Formats: sequence, C-alpha cells, structure tokens
Amino acid sequence: MTGTVYKSTGSWYTVKAEDGKVYECRIKGKFRIQGIKSTNPVAVGDLVDFKLETKNDQVTGVIEKIHDRQNYIIRKSVKLSKQTHIIASNIDVVFLLVTLNNPPTFTTFIDRFLVTAEAYGIKAVLLFNKIDTYNEDELVEIKYLAALYRQIGYECIGISAKTGKNVDKVKAQMEGKVSMFSGHSGVGKSTLINTIESGLSLRTAEISDQHQQGQHTTTFAEMFDLSFDAKIIDTPGIKGFGVVDMDKEELGDYFPEFFELKQHCKFNNCLHINEPKCAIKEALEEGEIAWSRYKSYLQILEGDEEHYRKNNYSDE
Repeated sequence: MTGTVYKSTGSWYTVKAEDGKVYECRIKGKFRIQGIKSTNPVAVGDLVDFKLETKNDQVTGVIEKIHDRQNYIIRKSVKLSKQTHIIASNIDVVFLLVTLNNPPTFTTFIDRFLVTAEAYGIKAVLLFNKIDTYNEDELVEIKYLAALYRQIGYECIGISAKTGKNVDKVKAQMEGKVSMFSGHSGVGKSTLINTIESGLSLRTAEISDQHQQGQHTTTFAEMFDLSFDAKIIDTPGIKGFGVVDMDKEELGDYFPEFFELKQHCKFNNCLHINEPKCAIKEALEEGEIAWSRYKSYLQILEGDEEHYRKNNYSDE
C-alpha cells in the first residue's frame, strides 16, 4: 500500500493511505542504518509504501520504502550537532510568520530561512503578523521590511491572525497545495491556522513576559487536511534555523539578488568578500543590495550560528 505520512512521534508514524484510511505504522530497522544522517529517517509529507500486519486483533503497518522526496526543509538536530532533522518534506509553499516584537523576528533568521527554502526549491512567502498591534512607527518599519523582500522577489503579506485581516489572501495561496507554516514560537502560527480552519483547534499559548518568547505548543510536525482543498503542515517553533549541507561557493546563489549580479564579478568563484571588481560589493555600496542581507550572507558563510543565537536570544 502507498500513503502519505501525516504525523511522526519518533517511533510511530500516522500514514493516510490512498483510499483515505489512516494507519499507525512503524519502520523497518534497516532504515536507521542506510547512511541517512537525519535523526528522523521518515518525515511528515513523505510518500511511503507500507504493508499491514495484525497482532492481537490490532492492524498496524510497516513502512518498507520511502519514495524520492521532491524537496524538504531541514535543521540541525538540537541534541546531536552533527546530525540533521528533517522538519517536513514534499512542500509546495512555506509561509514564514514574522513579528516585529513580542517576540522579535530578526532579519538574520528570515534570511537563513529563505536561503534554505531557495536551496531546496520551495516557494517562500513572508507573513508579517500582528499588524493590528503596531503603532505608526512600527508599521513604517514593517512596510520597509516588506518592501526590501518584495524587491528581491518574495511575496509579503501583512496579516492579523487575530482579526482575520488578509487571511483570505493566505488561503488563496494555499489552495491545492501542501503548505508549511513556520517561525519562532509565539509569532501566531497556531492562531493563524485556527483562523484559517477553526475546526482544527490547535493549541495556542501566551507570550512569556520574561523572555518575550512564545511557549512551545507543538511538539511534533503534523499534516492536516483542510476544508478548501489544501493541506498544511504545522511545525514546532524554531528558535535557531541552521543552514546545513551548503558549499561556500554556492551560498550566494540562494540570495536571488546576488545570483542576478554574480556574472559581472571579475572572478567566477568570487565569495563577495575582499575580491577586486566584485559586482555584489559594488551594488552594496550603491544601495542596490540591503546591508542586512549582506550581513546575513557573511554570517552564514562564516558558520557563525552560535554567535547569532547568543545575540538574538541572550535571555535563554
């Protein structure tokens, strides 16, 4: 039988078969030793082949094959630094929720996420949430950020998950697709998903006053069927998004505005740091490329993740 993985709890997987029936499945032990460097060999969104078995009148499944993935989003495993964790696979569009404060989303985080989406060929849309809570100055800042990313080519939508403002625009992007919502804990993922599909009743949590961060409400990634021909994958809140398995020479290709100009660099293997006649550095000086993007590029290039986390999350 063939089906799609809807939920993973580490050792058991909820799989929806092509006939619509749902089975609890486990994996064959050999998947764990096939050289998969991920901490989770099977991810939500995977298409799998499985066979049924009956024990004590209970029907369960055994996953025998994972179909090739169209794409996937990964992060470094929290506990095992040399391992990766596949958050979800076979995604059509990923929505990154961004908040200016309460909690703050920094451009370094946005850029890391966008680079990863570019690297794995997933369309990314930025949702600037909680716009009903900002004062005039904060709205100006949000508009500046949205303009910055729109100029690069990313779709940006200002929304309020609480009041429902522009949620219809988000739904229009989701129709007929598998979507993933991500962002820091507390940015309003669960609230937005509940607004889109109230019947799901995903748990929400208040922002921690002490740390200005959300409390984790989602433990495992999970896929849901929606009422308007759409699927969503809800993911745990991500505090630090590490870019993995990327050569230094190819990093600039995942910054679209860098990729567009790199042919004008004097050297083919230009890293855009100290090389002479670098088109990216020239564009930076001319104000055609945002300094925040270049700063993110250098941080990823240097593998400066720990420094980035300490700066952004000094209260943790």
